[in-house]
This record gives sequence, structure tokens and C-alpha cells, in this order.
Amino acid sequence: MKMKVGIVGVTGYTGLELLRILSNHPHVEVTYLSSKSFVGKSLKDVYPFELDETVLEDIEVEKIESCDVLFTALPAGVSYELVKDLKNTKVIDMGADFRFDDPSLYEKHYGKKLSNYQACERAYGLTELNREKIKNAKFVGNPGCYPTAVLLALAPLAKNDALGTSEIFVDAKSGVSGAGRKQDESYSFCELNENLKPYNLVDHRHVPEMEEKLEMLFKKKINVVFAPHLIPMNRGILCTIYLKTSLSIEEAHELYCEFYKDEFFVHVLPIGVYPATKWCLGTNHVFISLTKDERTGTLIVVSALDNLMKGASGQAVQNMNVMFCFEEQTALKFKAVHP
Repeated sequence: MKMKVGIVGVTGYTGLELLRILSNHPHVEVTYLSSKSFVGKSLKDVYPFELDETVLEDIEVEKIESCDVLFTALPAGVSYELVKDLKNTKVIDMGADFRFDDPSLYEKHYGKKLSNYQACERAYGLTELNREKIKNAKFVGNPGCYPTAVLLALAPLAKNDALGTSEIFVDAKSGVSGAGRKQDESYSFCELNENLKPYNLVDHRHVPEMEEKLEMLFKKKINVVFAPHLIPMNRGILCTIYLKTSLSIEEAHELYCEFYKDEFFVHVLPIGVYPATKWCLGTNHVFISLTKDERTGTLIVVSALDNLMKGASGQAVQNMNVMFCFEEQTALKFKAVHP
């Protein structure tokens, strides 16, 4: 018997990417696809390249409860109210509704209150750092794409208490699909092509998510100075992170290699080799490199990933594999599309 899977919000970028991955998964059957914007149409009607005659349905609790696992790709606040009372269906939420341990942070930054939040059996879905909790959780909050890139880049330092300051500076660049599928002049071709621009400086919603998880990792207050930028490409994230440490570059590199030695999807590059977003295109892989400015004692950590894969849908399927005791790499062994 194959496991029954549903996707609510399938016509967005993350929903389509989920469907692409799950179509290659040997242990699942996608039995329920929902899209509020295209109810009654087939997926092929909306996206002819999908070649799929499945009719898109409205959100129905009865249909949801027939699924073993449900992926939700919905606006903030909608997923939680839809799924919090489900009895037997496990949930992997692609939004922010299950990401925070402290619900007051969610309320402050997303403007919504989540009733009875602490009663939910939930886990933060950064697989490499949280496998045991994910395995036993009913609700998994899939991390944001930027937090995934930043937390994986800093976790080895946290394990070894090797941070020499409470401030971390992150310069981040993302492809446009990170903003989701939307009609907005600022995301039009003429506004983005041949252009590079910062956005949401200081008050980006991913900052409290990063800080909460970093404080849990480092066991002390961490301040993240975060500068995200939109770059004129479809997908990919590259983060350059600056921090103080007393470790030499050789010590730091050895620490990272040891920390990720058994991880299939995280790759620590040799000293002097730096990642490119295209290395990750269409894959669930993350590349991390390090160098150090000895003059200032600043360690520079660079991480690259595909924001729709390891930054969203790929990681969601990786979490599903953990939750249901499938081999973690199942349906995720894509190689990068190049050039």
C-alpha cells in the first residue's frame, strides 16, 4: 500500500515543486490536490506542461483527513486553523505557522494569534539538526529558505561554542521565485532584469526565525544583521556570513567537515573553493565554504542552495521521509541542471 499524500496550494511554486518530487517517489500516491484559485480546473488546464488531468479541488477537511500526510503551502495563519484539529493526518507546513517555539514571535511578526499552539506536537523541520523530533512529530514547520542556508552554515560553530561575538552579519541574495508566484510590478521583468536590489532590510520576517533557532544552538542571545537582495534569476540562494571566532581557518574547516561527514545533502568544500547557486539548481544539496580574514579575525562562511528545493519543497519531502521511516534520500537524488 502506498501512502496517501495531499497538497493544499499546489499551483504555487513550492506546490508544483512538491508535485515534481513526489511523482518520482516510489512509496507515495498523490490523492488530493487543492487550489483555491483554480477549483474545478485540471492541473493541465492551469499548467499545460504538467500533462496532468487531475481536477483541483476546494479545501475540504474530509478529503484532507483521508490523507496520511498533508503538505500545506498557504498564507500565514491559514494552515494552522485548517490542520490543528486533524486526528490522524500528519502535516508538513511550508509556511511559518509551525516554525516558532515562542508563539509571541509569530504573533509579533505575522500579526496573527495561534490558539492553543503549545498543545501541538510539532517540530522545526531543519532535517540535519532535528531528525529525532521530526520523526515523532505530528506537525512539522518547514524552515524558511534563508534560515535553512544560515542555520546550516553556522551549526558546526554552535556545537563547538566557537562564536566570538553575539552579532552575526548576513549578506543574502535570492532568486525571484523566493517571493512566491505573485502579480506585483516590483517583480516584473523590466524591474528585475539587469538589476540588483536590497529589500526588507532590518525587518525581514526570517530574522526572528533565525535568531530563535541560533539562540537554541548557541545557548545565548544572538543578533542577526540581515541584508537580503533580489537578483535577476529564477531560483537559488547564496548567503555570505561574517562573524568573529578565535578558530584558525584550518580548525574551522576541520570542525565543519567532521560535523557534516555523514550528511548526504550538505557538502563542505575545500579551503579556497567557493560555491555557486547553479551547483544546486533543481537539487536538495547545500554547499558550504569557509575562509578567514586573519587581519580582522573575521570568519566568512558562504552557503548556497536552491530556494525551492532544500529551501522549501525538497526539504519538506526529506522531512516526510524521516517521519515515515523511508530512506531519507528517496526521490531526492536529483543532480544539478547545468548549464
